[in-house]
Amino acid sequence: MNTIILQAQGGGIGPLLLMGGMFIIMYFFMIRPQMKKMKEAKKFQENVQVGDKIVTVGGIHGKIVEIGEKDVVISLDQGRMRIEKAALSPDKTVSEGAQK
Repeated sequence: MNTIILQAQGGGIGPLLLMGGMFIIMYFFMIRPQMKKMKEAKKFQENVQVGDKIVTVGGIHGKIVEIGEKDVVISLDQGRMRIEKAALSPDKTVSEGAQK
């Protein structure tokens, strides 16, 4: 009976180690990859140049014709569009057949 009571009281370092282990696992599988992806996206957005073919996060395909501090102007089939650099997607590639 004493064993059951002692187990019910808990305590000790076990639960603390469990919580710490869960945090470490969460960091390496969720937080760290997301931070790496954000760094890559920012680097891509800072290194775009005039003439690059891009795709926005919304799926709009275009060619950069003008670059501002926080935005870019892209050429589309029907005209031009000014978008924020944050809307440029580094994950999507533009095929040569998609642009004229």
